[in-house]
Amino acid sequence: MLNKGAADKSPTGDGEAETDTEAGPDLDRVLQALSDGNRRLMVERLTRGPASVSELSEPFAMSLSAVMQHLSVLETAGVVRTAKTGRVRTCHLEPAALRAAESWLHGRRTDWERRLETLGRVLAEAPTAETAAGTHTAGTPVTGAPKPGTPSEEDEQR
Repeated sequence: MLNKGAADKSPTGDGEAETDTEAGPDLDRVLQALSDGNRRLMVERLTRGPASVSELSEPFAMSLSAVMQHLSVLETAGVVRTAKTGRVRTCHLEPAALRAAESWLHGRRTDWERRLETLGRVLAEAPTAETAAGTHTAGTPVTGAPKPGTPSEEDEQR
């Protein structure tokens, strides 16, 4: 992770500086909240609709208190919103926080795809060892190059 307020060279190579403040501490909290597999499973369950804390805790071999701690992390990150009605606390997914993380990840994926496409073009245009030796991959001589084992004009003049 970048230091707070520190500028680093952009990974896109466009020369522009990128700081962690552009992504923001909210993104840090969202990614940290999603770094735990149990919390990701809770979020996955909430994609199907709201659920009570007890419903969310059913598939886990952990105490209700531990589930509440996980939900607290998700709520602090803005990924989940809870509302208490009587004795039941219902959890709802907050898609805006997930969209921000998705947007940031999409930007990184786009950067890497662009880099890989550029690498592919460079590799496709680069001479291979065979073309540098005067033959194509099919073993046929490159135009203007002597066939392997054929004496050159210099050899014939000797």
